[in-house]
Amino acid sequence: MTRWSGWLLVLFIAGCSSVPTGQLALRPSSAEQKLFVLNGRISIRHDGGRSSANIRWTHHAEADEILLMAPLGYTVARIRSDTQLVILDTADKHYTAHNTGELTENVLGWYLPLAGLRYWVLALPEPDGKAIIEHDALGQTSFIQQDGWKIHYTRYAAPAPDSLPVRITAQREGLELQLVIDQWEIHSIP
Repeated sequence: MTRWSGWLLVLFIAGCSSVPTGQLALRPSSAEQKLFVLNGRISIRHDGGRSSANIRWTHHAEADEILLMAPLGYTVARIRSDTQLVILDTADKHYTAHNTGELTENVLGWYLPLAGLRYWVLALPEPDGKAIIEHDALGQTSFIQQDGWKIHYTRYAAPAPDSLPVRITAQREGLELQLVIDQWEIHSIP
C-alpha cells in the first residue's frame, strides 16, 4: 500500500465515523431565536425513485442556506431562502422563485417543505399551524402531524427531553424525506 492510499483510507474511515455532537447542545424552544447548522445525510423517495445526498444546512432567523452534496463532496444544489426570494443553483443553472417547495419540486423533482422543516428538524411544530404532537416516555417528541406531513423522530442525540433529534422521517402523499444528522451546532442570535 502506498503512502497516499494509506492516508486516503484513514480519511475515508474518519469521514464515515462521524459522531453526533448534539449532546453538547440543547434543543432550543424556538427556531427564530437560534442559529443552527446541521450536517448529515438526506434520502428522498418520490414517484418510485430514490435519491440521496449529504446535506449542510445553515439556518438564521430569516434566512436559510442548504447545500446538497454528492458523496465525494461536490455541491449538487445550493438553496438560499430569505423573506423575499428563494434561489436554487445547480452546477449549470440558476433558478429563483418565491416558494421553496415549488422551486425544489420543479428543479429537483421533489418538494422541500422548508417553512415547516426549519421547526420540525428541532422537534418543534410550526407555530402558525395546528399540529398533533406525541411524546415518548422520556418526554421527547416522537411524532408531529402538521400541514399534511407526518414527521417521525426515531433517534435523539441523548436520552433527555431537550435533546436534539438525529434521525427524522417526514412523509406526505408519495414523498418521504429521511434525514440523518451527524452534527449539530446551535448558537444564540445576537
